[in-house]
Amino acid sequence: MPLTARPSTAVPPPLSPGVQVLQRGWLSSNNILIRDGKGAATLVDSGYCSHTAQTLALVATALQGDQLTQLVNTHLHSDHCGGNAALQARYPGMHTLIPPGHAQAVTHWSVQELTFEATGQSCPRFAYQGLLLPGQELRIGPQHWQIHAAPGHDPHSVLLFEPVERILISADALWENGFGIVFPELDGIDAFGCVSDTLDLIESLEAATVIPGHGSVFNDVAKALVTARARLDYFERSPERHRNYAAKVLLKFKLLELQETTAAALGHWAGSTPYLRSLLGLHPTQGEVDERVGELLEQLVQSGAARRQGVSIYNQD
Repeated sequence: MPLTARPSTAVPPPLSPGVQVLQRGWLSSNNILIRDGKGAATLVDSGYCSHTAQTLALVATALQGDQLTQLVNTHLHSDHCGGNAALQARYPGMHTLIPPGHAQAVTHWSVQELTFEATGQSCPRFAYQGLLLPGQELRIGPQHWQIHAAPGHDPHSVLLFEPVERILISADALWENGFGIVFPELDGIDAFGCVSDTLDLIESLEAATVIPGHGSVFNDVAKALVTARARLDYFERSPERHRNYAAKVLLKFKLLELQETTAAALGHWAGSTPYLRSLLGLHPTQGEVDERVGELLEQLVQSGAARRQGVSIYNQD
């Protein structure tokens, strides 16, 4: 997540008939609706739970009377699957497919394993009916999409690639200006190499068009890969930079959710959020958490991602 939104000024490349990208902000992932021309449609990713009403309205409009029969999650971070439960309630005949790595965690609804507790984020419980198995193909609309494992940002994430028109749904493995937090690194697991391998995979697919998890559709894949590899090198040379970036992103995400809060409230939230506590120091006291959160908030203010007014902190895009 870039800490301030800077949308591309380029005209998005045309997509196949029936493929529509519902571009969201950074709290909710993009939603990709693919209609088969015969009255059925698939949605890829469902956004964050606090945007549920907006997601339902956007999808209903985009369906143009078609039926939503399939929901696909590229990975199970809250900003990509937070609308699942509401969509399942609205479209009870819909089948939901998820990557296999978190299948048991969803079945038993382990908010610890699904990282909702660790990130201090929310996701209503949902069910699934099928798995996205890497190495296989999935019929979405009139096309057959390849399923590729894409570990790094999330160890269980997948990419979807349509080889005829060379359209890649990249989730958070590749954005126009980078990639998502490498969450396994926050747990002490070496995963920068997985990011590199996934970028190599994306390069090998020779995609013509990329639909990222956040941000605009783009077709200059070579430039995006250069940017992503430079960012990866920056983090690999100093993992502390990645940890500082991750802490700011988690705070920014909470600001996006709340829009207005106080430094004290954010400090209290951070003190009860496992990822942030570990990012802010080894067994920090609440006073140390508050101090470090204050420093991070100042960085967000300086970058234009947040605004102070009295004791209040406001999200700023």
